[in-house]
Amino acid sequence: MDNKITVDEVVARSVKIRERYHELERINHHAEWTVQEDALAFLSDAGLVGRLVMAQTGKWLHKGDAQQELQHKLGECVWWLAIIANELDMDLTAATQYFLDKAEKI
Repeated sequence: MDNKITVDEVVARSVKIRERYHELERINHHAEWTVQEDALAFLSDAGLVGRLVMAQTGKWLHKGDAQQELQHKLGECVWWLAIIANELDMDLTAATQYFLDKAEKI
């Protein structure tokens, strides 16, 4: 894909999508998920990334299109990170830059 998006665009689009999910949560559960519940959902999806990587490399039996599902889950994990950072009033771009700057000094 040639049309790359910035981290700020990821966050903005993610927040709009999350609000639609909050609407469903209010309808179905009479309350929105907390940031802790969002973090748990992220961890669940991150675990699925691990399984799908194993499937992609032939180390885990999987029915379905592991590559397509892995692409979806990787994107979903980025989405969750954008949501969690936003909910905690953290700038995801700044957090990523901070990490990269530290890691490059290793």
